[in-house]
Formats: sequence, structure tokens, C-alpha cells
Amino acid sequence: MSGHGAPIPMTARRSGPLSGTAEVPGDKSISHRALILGALAVGETRVTGLLEGQDVLDTAGAMRAFGASITQRDGTWHVQGVGVGGFAEPDQVIDCGNSGTGVRLIMGAMATTGIAATFTGDASLNKRPMARVTDPLALFGARAHGRSGGRLPLTLIGAADPLPVRYATPVPSAQVKSAVLLAGLNAPGETVVIEREATRDHSERMLAGFGAEVVSEDTEEGRVITLTGRPELRPQTIVVPRDPSSAAFPVCAALIVEGSDVLVPNIGLNPTRAGLFTTLREMGADLTYENAREEGGEPVADLRARFSPDLKGIEVPPERAASMIDEYPVLSVVAGFAEGKTHMPGVRELRVKESDRIDAMARGLRAAGLRVDEGEDWWSVHGAGPGGVAGGATVESFLDHRIAMSFLVMGLAANAPMSVDDGGPIATSFPIFEPLMAGLGATITRDDA
Repeated sequence: MSGHGAPIPMTARRSGPLSGTAEVPGDKSISHRALILGALAVGETRVTGLLEGQDVLDTAGAMRAFGASITQRDGTWHVQGVGVGGFAEPDQVIDCGNSGTGVRLIMGAMATTGIAATFTGDASLNKRPMARVTDPLALFGARAHGRSGGRLPLTLIGAADPLPVRYATPVPSAQVKSAVLLAGLNAPGETVVIEREATRDHSERMLAGFGAEVVSEDTEEGRVITLTGRPELRPQTIVVPRDPSSAAFPVCAALIVEGSDVLVPNIGLNPTRAGLFTTLREMGADLTYENAREEGGEPVADLRARFSPDLKGIEVPPERAASMIDEYPVLSVVAGFAEGKTHMPGVRELRVKESDRIDAMARGLRAAGLRVDEGEDWWSVHGAGPGGVAGGATVESFLDHRIAMSFLVMGLAANAPMSVDDGGPIATSFPIFEPLMAGLGATITRDDA
């Protein structure tokens, strides 16, 4: 069942052409960071366009527990920060719900302050590995006490006298990198993160915007990010661009539903996040960028997606994985409607997301009549071409919002309906998914209604 209530079974049925404008929510990654850095600044940060999904609301609740004042008035969020090192010890357990990004970044933000906090989450989050964050935080002097494997619930005792750290990330992970950089804010000297493969750089961009001294350079070791500790962060006015990971669902639906033409405005196109759109265009998707511009240091554009009957399977470059790791589930759905094989290597990270996303998608795709091959860090989908996906299955979402939405997108173009056992987790990242898709003409229903 969903970590936020009783299961909500949902079904998607073959739809007529999708058309119109899809006003998707604000970017989740940027929303988390805006609240956390606003809480660490001195003064009031104002945020518009914030994603008001449960994941981000849980992060707002956590910042309040650490002493920041956070209110919302007329669509603008006001964050009164406490300054770097100013977090107070919370008097309650910090519940981060379904959000791996939220809990890992919050752990980093408090790890170099001499306080303790206990973290928990829903059934899905409590299965996810936290040692990948608590291990580097231990280098600063923080101590973690939790379940075997570093899983939640977990108590983190911050370092009263933190040390600066030089850390090479063992796997590409923006969450790990960001946790270390946030911890470095209250450590003396320079904290350095080295990543062999570049990951999304929202933290570096936003840290610089708040006044931190952060420098990124490409070297033979990889990308080296150096943060100078103990700055006084200045409050900001932030306009959150719309989330490319959420845009993926109406975009991909438009590509596979005959006759569709959908515009998705004001989408963040940070090059560390836009890998899906590059991949779709390589597959032959009729996907264009309109009105390209920059807002708040982030590149944005309007995306127009039209039905694409001539999609071809491709080999997705493994080095692209970090820029589209959350989009592989819905990409695999599009691959089902392409001709030929789409091979996706270098995606081991999918095994430890909200679910084992390779396993979850492979099960559902096979149930819908498609052939899927998989390994520990790769998988391949053999497309059936337009009109060739049988559908007609009920699949398990594994408490994973992206799994649920991906199979609902599939049902809009498959020959028989696709159902998911629980669409409740969709609210964690895309609370307006159902009305937005309905407004475009999609047929998605709640089976308990």
C-alpha cells in the first residue's frame, strides 16, 4: 500500500489525440534545494513556482523542525533562515515520506552542526541505502546509528568540530555530492567533491547564487567541485522552472498516442537533466524546443511534442545515464512503441531508487507483451512498433511514483488498458498528474471511485 494512505488502483485506456498545454509542476530537485538553502541563509528567501508535492512539503516540514520559519502566501513561499550552523535540534522525528533526495540533502545540511536528529520515511524510503551518504558524512565527524545497511529509521549525530573533506563519489549521484557540499558549508577550509561522471549541478548553481564560493573544474580525475566553508548565505528570490522529470510523462504520451500535439512550457533544460529529450530526438521523436531562454541561472524552453510513428530503437550512451536517471522508466515505455531494440547500459543506480526500477519495469513490460532483457546495470526493450503493444495487464507500482505514471502512459496507446495497483505515490512528485493528463484528453481513471 501507499506510504501516504490506502492504495489507489488506477487504469489508463487507449485515448484519442492528446492536445493542449501541459502546465507541469515546478522542478522537484530545485524546490528541495531552495527550501534547504533558504533555511541556511540569513534573512528571508522568497520562492515562487515551488513544487507543492508531498516530497517537497516534507522537506519544508523538516526545515521548520530545525528552526526555520516557512510560510506560504498567495503562491509565494517565504523562508526565514537561521544561517549556516544555526540549525536547532528538532524535538520530533523527521519524517521524509518517500523522498530520497529530501532525506539525503537534509542529513548533509545538519551533519556539521553539533545536534542530533532521527530520520524516518515511508515503507519504500526505509528500504533505501543511506550508507552512501552517512559514510562520507562520517569523514566530517558525524555519526549515524540505524538499522543494518544504514537504512532508516536512523539517528544522525552532527559533528561539533567538523573537519573539511575531500571525497570522490564511488557512483554518480547528485544526492551524495549535494549532501557532502551542504555539510561542507559549516566545515572550516575547503570541502572537495570529485565525481568521475558529472551529475546534475543544481546544488552548485544555487550555492553560488546564495553567495557561497564554489568552483567546478574538469580535470583528469573527473569533475572537481571545491566549496569554501562557513560563508554567510544571502537570501534570494527564486523562480523555480518546471520539472523536466514531470514533463517527461505528457511529452512521452504525446509521442506514442496517434495524432497528438502537446506544448509543455517553461521546462528546465539544464544539460545535466535533459538527457531524455536528447535520447528521444535520436530515436526520431518529433520534439522541438521553442522560446529558449535563461531564468534564474537555469536554461529553459517550451517543449512541443507531436505523435511520432517512426520511432527507432537506439543504444543509449552510458555516460548519459546521470542526466536522465529518473526518466528511464518512461523511456522504456516509448521504446516499446519503437521499431527495434533500445539498449540502456550503465544504469545500476536504477536498482536502488524508490524501487528496483529495472525489475519493476521489466515485469510490467513483459506482462504487456514486450520482450525485455536485463543485467545488473543494463536492460534492453524490444519494441513492437506503433500499434503493436498488447497491454491488458495489471502491474505493481512498488510504491514508486515513476513506475505508476509510466505504465499509465503506456495504457494510453496500448491495445488494451493498463492498470497499476497503487497510484497513490504519484502525489509525492506530480500531485496534478491526473487533472493535467485529463485536460489533454487522456483517459485515466481511479478504479476505487
